[in-house]
Amino acid sequence: MERRGTLLVLSGPSGSGKGTILKEYTDKHGEVYVSVSATTRDPREGERYGVSYYYMTDEEFKAKIEEGGFLEYAYFCDHYYGTPRKQVEERLAEGVDVVLEIDVQGAFSVRENCPEAVLVFTAPPSYEVLKERLINRGTESRDVIKKRLAMAVEEMKEAHKYDYIIINDEIEAAAKQLESVFAAEKCKADNNEDFINEFLEGVHDNDVIS
Repeated sequence: MERRGTLLVLSGPSGSGKGTILKEYTDKHGEVYVSVSATTRDPREGERYGVSYYYMTDEEFKAKIEEGGFLEYAYFCDHYYGTPRKQVEERLAEGVDVVLEIDVQGAFSVRENCPEAVLVFTAPPSYEVLKERLINRGTESRDVIKKRLAMAVEEMKEAHKYDYIIINDEIEAAAKQLESVFAAEKCKADNNEDFINEFLEGVHDNDVIS
C-alpha cells in the first residue's frame, strides 16, 4: 500500500526558532523534503539554484502564476516569492513528507489549495523571551526589532487558526513535538482510508474458519 506523504506548513514569528527546529528535525529525518521556494530576485553569493531558490524572471514567474503553478506566492520588496506546486505534489505522491517554511498568509493560501495541509505554528515562550532573542542576535537595528515585534504580535493573533502550536522553549524538545505531529497525522483515520479499504477487500463472505 502506497501511503501519500504528509504536507506540513511551518510558520512563526522571526525569533521563534522555526528554522532551527526544522533543522534539528531534518538532521534526524533526512527523508523529509523541505520545499525550495521560487523567486525573481538575483542569487546572492553562495546561493545555488534548486537548493537555495529556483530563480526566475518576472515573466517566467507571472506565467507560472497564470497556469496555477504555485501553492502560494507573494510580492515583497520588488520581488516575487512562491512555493512551486509541481515539486511538492510529486514528493507527496511518492509518499515523501514535505515541509513548507512560510509566513502566515502563505500558510492560509496553501490551506485553500491543499485542504489536507497540516499547519504548525512555532511560538516563543513569551513576548519578553522573543524580544530578548531578537536583541541578542545583534544583527538588526532597534527600529527593525520593533517592527519584528509588532509583526510577531499580529502573527500570534492568527495562531489559533493553526492545527498545532509548538512552544519553543528548548530546541530538542520542540523538534520532538514536531516529530509527534507527523506521527499523529499518520495515525488519523482520514489518512488511513486506503488501508481500511484494502483490508475490507480481503474479506470474503464464504470464508471458513477451521
